[in-house]
Amino acid sequence: MNTAFFRSLIIFGVCVVLAIWLGLSLAGQLTYSSLLIYAFLGFILVFPLLLRWHYPLLLLSWNMMVVVLFMPGRPQVCLPLIALSLFISVLQRMISRESQFINVPQIILPLLFMMAVVLVTAKMTGFGLHVFGAAVYGGRKYFYLLAGIIGYFALSARRTPPERVNLYLGLYFLGGVTNVMGDLIPLLPHWGYYLFYVFQPSIGFFQNTGPNAEATRLEGTRVMCLFIFWYMMARYGIRGMFLSRKPWRWVIFGGFFVLGLFGGFRGYVIICGLLFAIQFFLEGLHKTRLMPIFTVAGVLGALALIPLAEHLPYTFQRALTFLPYKVSTAARMDAQASWDWRVNMWEGLLPQIPQYLLLGKGYTISPQDYDFVMGPEAAVRNTFAENQGLALAEDFHSGPISTIIPFGIWGCLGLLWLLAAGTWALYRNYRYGDSALQTVNTFLLAAFVGETIFFIFGFGDLASDMMKFTGLLGLSVSFNNGVRQPVRVVQPARDWDRPRRLPSPPPAPVPAFQRQQPGPSRQGGSTVW
Repeated sequence: MNTAFFRSLIIFGVCVVLAIWLGLSLAGQLTYSSLLIYAFLGFILVFPLLLRWHYPLLLLSWNMMVVVLFMPGRPQVCLPLIALSLFISVLQRMISRESQFINVPQIILPLLFMMAVVLVTAKMTGFGLHVFGAAVYGGRKYFYLLAGIIGYFALSARRTPPERVNLYLGLYFLGGVTNVMGDLIPLLPHWGYYLFYVFQPSIGFFQNTGPNAEATRLEGTRVMCLFIFWYMMARYGIRGMFLSRKPWRWVIFGGFFVLGLFGGFRGYVIICGLLFAIQFFLEGLHKTRLMPIFTVAGVLGALALIPLAEHLPYTFQRALTFLPYKVSTAARMDAQASWDWRVNMWEGLLPQIPQYLLLGKGYTISPQDYDFVMGPEAAVRNTFAENQGLALAEDFHSGPISTIIPFGIWGCLGLLWLLAAGTWALYRNYRYGDSALQTVNTFLLAAFVGETIFFIFGFGDLASDMMKFTGLLGLSVSFNNGVRQPVRVVQPARDWDRPRRLPSPPPAPVPAFQRQQPGPSRQGGSTVW
């Protein structure tokens, strides 16, 4: 029998058996075990495509609010794609010497130090996932923190070709547009609710603002507008939006910023204003005619808001409560209550810091702590802000506290090392990078510095913000092929630095006896001497 025919017959028989088995499985009840089997078979089918497109898919998933339905715990899709992309990059490096990782030891060393601190703390304080049957809670944050650290190596595993920089920027930032799906709950019919098995709904979609008041805060819309804000700053820059004679750019830019105010978050206004101010300065626009134009427009806008502030939508008023405007009593009380809760929690947590300096608390939540905070008597015990559910989950709304309590002084040192090294690397690429990447490098530096300031002095959480920091660093390293160095230009030597050539001496006179004597000449047939 022909060998090729026999091989084809075997493959056909295996496919028929698998098809029958899958058909019978689909007819039964859908369980996690069956979902894992389907996912594994689908992974085998799409693996050739992943070998080619794993890096763009990693960028697209980095900020997507999409969960993996068939995995326990329903993690965000970026977590398995980070691991898969790094695995494929390592595999390609083992096969081909041409595939080289970009080595930046100034960033790699603090990341490895942070990873060691996290792993040692998890080992010393305990680690477990309740979704796998463990008695403790809180292991989910370890995965997101480690994914942020490993994600840098996945992003910096290859150099981005210059012609794909704009495409990769769009994939990275515009993947966050999917956050708006969480705000579409009231607009979808009942059959559309199945989408929220994949897209996470916004947390706290409705929030009480008073005894009989209820306001809709579009959290997903706010996140979507923030990513569009970042994308336009990275793609065009302030100069490209306001000095390019293309008014549609700054109209869209301003429109999405205003749309983001429907989220009602003060931090949204602060981070956007901080990023805009830093990039405005880094682009050197404070020396151009835009400076007086923006100054006059800002003053006029601030004056116009004085009589209009209390007539704006509720979420707009809440987002502006940190400014000295007269807003509604409900918005002012809601914002003040949120601030008082944070201050009370910080005051209650500060005395606990000394006991966690050498060995952090970690993210583990014991069953006793969980019952104490979430048990039957939680209404009585949670009168103190440090005993409430967010404090138990270590959602402290403060970057420094979210670092020092879980990981002690070692986590603080590692994070400061990473922030300083990241700022240095981004500044070098901004200062000495290719002129074609000037706008992108300017934004990456401004965003990193702005996020650092906001993390330290505003709202910050180490587990979730690590992916922001490493994402910006990974993009910069990939776009610039590492950290750029100043170009040394060899200038030609000046005239007075060149060795002067001495004039050659005159030739020695010829002796008289060697000189040629004049001979006789003939004139008219006679010889003349």
